[in-house]
Amino acid sequence: MTLPRSATEPTRLDDAARAGWLYYVAGHTQDEIARTLGVSRQSAQRLVAMAVSERLVKVRIDHPIGHCMDLGRRLREHFGLALAEVVPSDPDAPELLTGVAIATAAELERLLREDEPRIIALGTGRALKATVEQLSRMSCPQHSVVSRLGNMMSDGEATPYNAVIRMADRVGARHYPFPLPVLVEDRAELRQLHALGPVRNTLALCAEADLTVVGIGQIGAHAPLVLDGFLTAAEAEALVARGATGEITSWVYDRAGRLLDCAHNERVASAALDCQGTRPMIAVALGAAKVAAIHAAVTGGLVTGLVTDEATAERLLAR
Repeated sequence: MTLPRSATEPTRLDDAARAGWLYYVAGHTQDEIARTLGVSRQSAQRLVAMAVSERLVKVRIDHPIGHCMDLGRRLREHFGLALAEVVPSDPDAPELLTGVAIATAAELERLLREDEPRIIALGTGRALKATVEQLSRMSCPQHSVVSRLGNMMSDGEATPYNAVIRMADRVGARHYPFPLPVLVEDRAELRQLHALGPVRNTLALCAEADLTVVGIGQIGAHAPLVLDGFLTAAEAEALVARGATGEITSWVYDRAGRLLDCAHNERVASAALDCQGTRPMIAVALGAAKVAAIHAAVTGGLVTGLVTDEATAERLLAR
């Protein structure tokens, strides 16, 4: 199911469809709808009324957003996720990140609007870069944005998808880049680098983050880690032979979402993953090539939330 018009920008009709689904299908009150959508009660009431006046409400929501919200509910229930946001797919551009980037940016903006200081931790990659580009310009000096992984190659060259500096520039928050390479030489070097004061502070912020947003990568010859120059194709295939299925902030895990005991993970300088799900961590990922990696991450509890598209959601539920 796809939108009959461009899905690159959220519309008031989309919001009305969401409000109508929450009210007539999920049975939420208008106060609950207002909290979920981040609007006033009066706005929620108007959106529900619009869903009726625009004839979106029949026996079901006559709008693709309704199907997406049903998929989100099923993902939450099936995988025990705290959040599952599903956006319409574009069959002509199955890898298009715009829809998931807009939905993730909306989640970030709800937190950024809070007056109480918050810590937001970010991974890196194409999905995170696209998400940051969808953020509204804001002034949030009370918040802090911190990177979970290094922002340079082993030779010191900057990586092209660092999201923290871009986000801080858009929202005016304090920011803490991770001043290390993504991969180090060995455990001895890792201990030395993690003992540095700025690195210890960055790791502490990551551990206390109110919200973390990461991408998910598959493992193989065409994996992001290979395309970005952190692994050779041969090294990636060797990891696959060891049972590797996916990676989050360079940490490699198997089909059950368990971190691999391997030489690669001993060299990862990124902040440790919270495998117990004690802090909110949302993954932004889509595409047929990533389904196994996403499935492993949500099954193993490596993430507590997921933003994806309907084609990927359907594949996940069919596994």
